[in-house]
Order: sequence, then structure tokens, then C-alpha cells
Amino acid sequence: MANVLEADSSTLIRKAAEKLSDAKIPKPVYVDFVKSGAGKERTPQDPMFWYIRCASILRQAYVNGPIGVSRLRTRYGTRKRHTVGRHHHMRAGGSMIKDAFDALEKAGYVKKTKKGRAITQSGKSFLDKVANEVLKANGA
Repeated sequence: MANVLEADSSTLIRKAAEKLSDAKIPKPVYVDFVKSGAGKERTPQDPMFWYIRCASILRQAYVNGPIGVSRLRTRYGTRKRHTVGRHHHMRAGGSMIKDAFDALEKAGYVKKTKKGRAITQSGKSFLDKVANEVLKANGA
């Protein structure tokens, strides 16, 4: 039985995002109309953005233990490009990450702890099953 650390992360996240969209995790109405952070110029162009972000957050909770919104804001942040002067790091928006945590919490994949959100046993088994599918597809 393989785990998440052995599978390719981008392939794993795409596959998990497909399964989360089938699992009917609710997509907030505002996701298609807002930027994902102050450092971005446009809204996300990928129609699967919400599910990819949820899958990525679930993987981060698996790999990095209890994790909070603040650390993920830094993780998903980007460089703000200025016309004159240097580029500066801008953190991502927190409400989208918080809503993703809430949706994953309702699905039973993460839970609140004193140190942040932690992955549950059902969340671990979900990601491990997806990792097995990814490894079998790659022939490993």
C-alpha cells in the first residue's frame, strides 16, 4: 500500500480534485469571480480551481501535520510585480482557504485541533487510495 509521499504531487492533486468534484464538495458562488490573492492580476482561469485548491490543502494537511490558514496563505502566495522596483511576496487570500477547510471538514476529511486543521483517518485513506491509483497508472 503506497502513501501520498511516494506519488507525484501534481498528478495526485489533479486526480484527487476530480474525485472531490464527484463527491459533491460545495463550490462557493464567489470563487469564479474573485482573485485568489492580492498579488494576482486576474481570477483563476481553470474551471477546476476550487477542487484543485481543496485537494492541495488536503495534501498539505496530510504532509505537514496540523496546519493553519496563516501558513497556507504564505504557501499559496505569489510575487507582486511592480512596474518600478523589486518584486515582493504577497500572501494569498484567507477566506478561500478557510472555506476550503470548512468544506473538507463537512466532508469529514479534516478536523479542527488546537494547533490548526489536522487530517482525519478518512482523509488519509482517501488520499492513500488516490495515490495508489496514480502509482498504478504510472506503472510503479
